[in-house]
Amino acid sequence: MQQIEVTEILLNQLNFQKSAITKLEKYIQMVLEYNNKRNLISKNTENDIWKRHVLDSAQLVSRLDNFKGVLADFGSGAGFPGIIIDLFNVKNQFHVKLYEKSPVKRNFLNVVIQKLSLKATVHKNVYEEDIEADIIVCRAFKKLSEIIKISREIRKKSHKIIILKGRNAQKEINTISLENNYSYKLEDSLTDKDSKIIVLNKNK
Repeated sequence: MQQIEVTEILLNQLNFQKSAITKLEKYIQMVLEYNNKRNLISKNTENDIWKRHVLDSAQLVSRLDNFKGVLADFGSGAGFPGIIIDLFNVKNQFHVKLYEKSPVKRNFLNVVIQKLSLKATVHKNVYEEDIEADIIVCRAFKKLSEIIKISREIRKKSHKIIILKGRNAQKEINTISLENNYSYKLEDSLTDKDSKIIVLNKNK
């Protein structure tokens, strides 16, 4: 699946604006150029970046349901999915926080935000500050048990966690014990028939 196909899905199925696609193209160019100097994404995924990284990240916007709060991306890396979600957020209906422990990647994220005139903010490691968020998103961050542990410690009110996971999503859920105020569902991924999206809700 190449750029043209992915772009059509973004516009027609996920409701991205044309202005967002223009910025997205510039962003991907920045990722690939920077990746020649620093390791932002795996070199093996560069040729498939539109499916493996862009569409994989973009599909999360369909789970936001006219969201107007604060969204935190744990382990943002090169900006997947956080930057993609903020590009979708043309009207700035919500605020995106990007949490990344690598100074090199944080620097890259700040350059992207500045050059593309985005409203997202870059933050350090999730363990280094109090986190306020209504939705937490993760992609290739940590195991589900650790993500829930972090959310329990930093989030006292109701919130949602949306996690992009591989084929072992159900198995990973089965290894942990969820408290009664947690509920979850597994949804199919657009980019891989074996991958899943875990949508986890924590109620008060």
